[in-house]
Amino acid sequence: MIAVQNVVKTFEGVEVLHDFSVDFREGEVSMVIGRSGSGKTVLMKSIIGLHQVDSGRIEYDGRNLTDMSMRDIRKLRREVGMLFQGSALFDSMSVIENVMFPLEMFSDQTGAQMRERAEFCLKRVDIGEHAYQLSPAEISGGMQKRVAIARAIALNPRYLFCDEPNSGLDPQTSLVIDRLIHDITHEFNITTIINSHDMNSIMEIGDHIVFIDRGYKGWEGDRTEIFDAKSESLNDFVFASQLYQKVRAAMVMTRES
Repeated sequence: MIAVQNVVKTFEGVEVLHDFSVDFREGEVSMVIGRSGSGKTVLMKSIIGLHQVDSGRIEYDGRNLTDMSMRDIRKLRREVGMLFQGSALFDSMSVIENVMFPLEMFSDQTGAQMRERAEFCLKRVDIGEHAYQLSPAEISGGMQKRVAIARAIALNPRYLFCDEPNSGLDPQTSLVIDRLIHDITHEFNITTIINSHDMNSIMEIGDHIVFIDRGYKGWEGDRTEIFDAKSESLNDFVFASQLYQKVRAAMVMTRES
């Protein structure tokens, strides 16, 4: 579990996160949602340790990140997997070399052991052997995302962070990536945190949803509760599209009938 406790973060005197507290539980996909500039990225970077918070605590299963030395932070990061918005695969490396990279950096495994682990991760995300020696430029965007997931889980992380994992993907491929992240989270009991504004993803895999509104925690719940939220700001966010306005209208008609 990752516990964020009363975190305050400012930039040049402007408070971006206001006394922010939330728990992210293991074995769940937690979706952090909100408008652009709401504080989603600042929160994620603070949790990872890329931003030093002004006050408050961030605990990884009881270990206080805000009190850690750089040596301990580097050790903690070996337990963390990252899925970047643009996949961030290395063009100069093959698919399997990309997945082996974190193992080469942070493990003491032999070459054979690293390759075995990389092959396991690639098979888990349904990448066949025919693609192992291809470069990222030779595979589709959806395959690149799956390779990036394989690389993110190569070190068998306890914590997984995803920044807009469906960015640039078509709806069908997005659904595949959503389900893959959800299944891996539950299968390996990972604490997964996703920054997203994609309502389809939120409704598909949001075990736990946190809405940030101008740096405050505006609402917290799960996908079964989000349509009944009493937060006006959240409702404006959720029902911004015509599709979800129709969903709301249908829900109202059903309740009135």
